[in-house]
Amino acid sequence: MKKKILCLVLALAMLLSLVACGGNNNTPADQTPDTPPADTTTPDDTTTPDEPAADGELVPYTYEEDEVYDAALGEFYETYMKAFDATNLSERYALMAIAEAKMLGAGVMIPLTTRGGNYVLRRTAPRSASTIMWGNDLDRFHDIIVTNEMVTVEDWEAMKSLWTELRGTGTYHDEVQKWLAEHNYTISDTYDYAYTADPATWDGLGTQKQNDSRAICQTCDNLLEYNCENDLKPALAESWEYNEDFTEWTFHIRQGVNWVDSQGREIAPVQADDWVAGYQHMVDVNKAAALTLNLVQGAQDYADGVTTDFSQVGVKAVDQYTLVYTLSTPCTYFDTYLTYSTVASPLCRTYYESHGGKFGADFDSSAADYTYGKDTNNIAYCGPYLVTSHTEKSMIVFQANPAWWNAENLQTKTVNWRYNDGTDATKAYQDFKAETLTNVVLNAAVIEAAKADGLYDGYNTISDTEATSFVGFINLNRAAFANDNDNTKMVSPQTEEQAARTHVALNNHNFRLALCLALDHATNNAQTVGEELKLVSLRNSYTPGNFMYLLEEVTVDINGTPTTFAAGTAYGAVMQAQIDADGIPIKVWDEATGSSDGFDGWYNPTAAVEYLDKAIEELAASNCDISAENPIYVDLPYNSTDENYTNKAQAFKQSVEATTENRIIVNLVGGSSDDWSDAGYNMDVGTQSNYDIYDLSGWGPDYGDPSTYLDTMLPDGAGYMAKCIGLY
Repeated sequence: MKKKILCLVLALAMLLSLVACGGNNNTPADQTPDTPPADTTTPDDTTTPDEPAADGELVPYTYEEDEVYDAALGEFYETYMKAFDATNLSERYALMAIAEAKMLGAGVMIPLTTRGGNYVLRRTAPRSASTIMWGNDLDRFHDIIVTNEMVTVEDWEAMKSLWTELRGTGTYHDEVQKWLAEHNYTISDTYDYAYTADPATWDGLGTQKQNDSRAICQTCDNLLEYNCENDLKPALAESWEYNEDFTEWTFHIRQGVNWVDSQGREIAPVQADDWVAGYQHMVDVNKAAALTLNLVQGAQDYADGVTTDFSQVGVKAVDQYTLVYTLSTPCTYFDTYLTYSTVASPLCRTYYESHGGKFGADFDSSAADYTYGKDTNNIAYCGPYLVTSHTEKSMIVFQANPAWWNAENLQTKTVNWRYNDGTDATKAYQDFKAETLTNVVLNAAVIEAAKADGLYDGYNTISDTEATSFVGFINLNRAAFANDNDNTKMVSPQTEEQAARTHVALNNHNFRLALCLALDHATNNAQTVGEELKLVSLRNSYTPGNFMYLLEEVTVDINGTPTTFAAGTAYGAVMQAQIDADGIPIKVWDEATGSSDGFDGWYNPTAAVEYLDKAIEELAASNCDISAENPIYVDLPYNSTDENYTNKAQAFKQSVEATTENRIIVNLVGGSSDDWSDAGYNMDVGTQSNYDIYDLSGWGPDYGDPSTYLDTMLPDGAGYMAKCIGLY
């Protein structure tokens, strides 16, 4: 590890050296439910965590974050670092797959689902917009072909076959419109979309949350963009090239394009310096989420304060329309980074400065005159849409930007985002019937209604699964027992003694594996997608197993045995080989289907009990006795205002408790959709993680390399998602 960072120590830190673990614990009903664990200790009546525990007292677990990380993920980290010394891409991919196997085997997360795999009613043509696995292009709406009529299953499948036939020719978008006309469909220029959370910021360089970036990417273009056939094409860069060793990438900026304000008034020309300003601002405001600090020459030193001179960073405007990135190491896939807003969005320097923006040490987002990105009237636009109206928790209207460089080819002129807070599980379906929503997922609450309305048979297409992986994160270092922004929300029912025991248990490898293997994923997922589709969207890994394939034969070490994988071997197959070698009874790859999706490779009640028995034996040495009479309590926050999520939480609880014979009890901690998000998704640091296990967060790739997933679990604050296990 590069450094040691001490975490915040709450009352729990004191209590671990005091709490006796023998005998019965108080149950949640024995204490006031609206009061989080309080600090009742003083320096005079406690021992420190470094002192040995007395007889009958719980043996504490370290509170130093790096030591917690090393104990759980040290093997992952060590293996992952070897991947960066690989001599070729295939060796790199294989070593990364082995590292991920070590991470999954550590039991710090439970892979749950991905997007897609739902029954959907549609008024859109399939794959008329990009379906690439990484970056923001999947969220762009300007190419979507909207029909006025519902698309039948038969026609949907026919158009998908047309896409497969024409992929790579650049003609599908035009040809599918001809096909629609020939089959009596008419085209609309308006797309109506349901959204669940307003952007917290409109500064695309200052966020890594999809709720923000999905909206912001409509307003700002990047250098390159994937088209609907998933080929990388020019956007604000007309062309680009790279040197022989892939360390220098040159982009020629499209001339004659202008920034405009929210009223469409011209501000300044788009020029190469906008990417220099954008990169510096990104590091100033959002360096924890910056994806290329270790790749762009000098960027990490600038982020760490080693240098304050941004001219030492390898992002330079050679002239008004020539932009050069200089990398510290060769990167053959650097262009795949450039469709993600946090890497390569431009920033109009003069506009930013006119709204209080400063750079480097002078940057201060709390300054009274700093208004950039605060709302839609305080950003500059160079994308296909202007935001003409935004009413929180109601509607966002995107209208065509006449100044967009490709305005004459804009497919969808108006995009209406309509808010749905999820409290009515039938609302989206009713909106679809009223034609105020273009597409709708048929959740379990509306399938029967759709059948009765005649909108099911013949129309219920199944959506493709995609690259976002939702996982259940296990908190190894819990410090919060109510929401950080409002300590009256999502309050833990655990007593101090229960919380201390839970902390010790969750830092036991076998206990974590028992918890991971105790969940019936299919039944859990059925609560939101229905019984018929419960397996389709299940994901069994963090990185999809078909994300990458080996380009050539490679031999790597698996537990001391040189193991050869042929060219064309899937990333998931290498993961599975390492998991099998480690003797972890999980399945992350299905060779027959070539996927990590569509099956439950984790639910294993027999193995869960075996791991729990091992954990109980080990934890007894720490004076932490576990039984049905003296269980470990884990808190699971959930959205109690949504019927589907309530049912899902209940299924989670029932599965874990039944499998573990009530030796693990799941406390369901309910709240609104916003409260649920604030318990984890909206947190900034690990100490704000208000849960023991959390099933709302996930990760989608930002570029075409497995490191886009694995980097998120790096230590020392470098990994954006490590905070989800309570660290950094």
